[in-house]
Amino acid sequence: MIGMFRICFFLFLLLSAGSAFSQDQRKYSSAPEPSFASDKRPPEVDYSKDESWAALPWRKDMADSLPKPNLTDGQNDAAVDVFFVHPTIYYKEPSEKYHWNGDVNDQGLNGSVDGSAILNQASVFNGSCKVYAPRYRQAHISAFYTNDRESGEAALELAYQDVKKAFLYYLAHHNNGRPFIIASHSQGTRHAGRLLKEEIEGTKLEKQFVVAYLVGMPVPPDYFASLKACDQPDKTDCFVSWCTYQDGFYPFNYEIAGFDKAICVNPLSWRTDTLEVSRKSNLGGITWKFNKVVNQVSNARIHKGMLWIEKPHVPGRRLIKMNNYHVADYNLFWFNIRENVRVRCAVFLLAKGSDGKKAD
Repeated sequence: MIGMFRICFFLFLLLSAGSAFSQDQRKYSSAPEPSFASDKRPPEVDYSKDESWAALPWRKDMADSLPKPNLTDGQNDAAVDVFFVHPTIYYKEPSEKYHWNGDVNDQGLNGSVDGSAILNQASVFNGSCKVYAPRYRQAHISAFYTNDRESGEAALELAYQDVKKAFLYYLAHHNNGRPFIIASHSQGTRHAGRLLKEEIEGTKLEKQFVVAYLVGMPVPPDYFASLKACDQPDKTDCFVSWCTYQDGFYPFNYEIAGFDKAICVNPLSWRTDTLEVSRKSNLGGITWKFNKVVNQVSNARIHKGMLWIEKPHVPGRRLIKMNNYHVADYNLFWFNIRENVRVRCAVFLLAKGSDGKKAD
């Protein structure tokens, strides 16, 4: 009975998160606001300081979390790194001090980042990778929906420059020639995709690049010059992407956002075909509070650039009314993602040599 209550409460939290996101979206699309040009900027980020990172492999943080006692945090011995870019968490009423971009010195905002994205998403990589997740001056959610497009784009540009700066610092001071994964969600995927396109694709870094998990934001089929979508579960030097919705639902911005042409990879089969994969192939999802594993929680099938699922199979599922599972893009397939990371890392290391460098 207690377990059922917890799962139902999880559904309530998930539904509330989706509802709050939609309300903020409507609120900030038309609200008057200072222009980016007239707004103050949060102070620049110094990535030489550990506190400028939400996750580092040598420090205890939310990326070390495990939902089951029989899982292992393998960061100490991992031969692969992951550079993880978190999604938009700055979505409540903007502070009086900074409207367009969040301040990495805001401890309340940092706590929200750590307790949501780092806990639920970045942690999936700790079985096979050392986890690096920078804090950055993320654009407020209004940057995506405001009528002032110039200011919105400027805020997103500021956020991207932080992500790029953090990645270059990571390369110079932490990477040491090791293989790495790029991973992200939502706003983070906008920045991570651009980073991959401008700083990795077609450069010598591509030899170290394992795979990218660009989740929660549509990726156009022609976005990259040569990098292709992964169409097999053990492929490397490719990327995966998906955005999760209720079967039969089309988001309001379906064509404007490019969902109709977006790349979508099914996280249950790791293929790009449209065959439905039964929930029996779902190794388990994680509740938003990271305290409950739900086995065989969802099926998945690709439909016109989206990942469609049935209502999650949990007690009380008939009460679920939501149709946008954006906040659960990782949670619904957590164990499948973790296993897939393990497989791709193993394949890459076998091909390159155990130390991740090209074998003779």
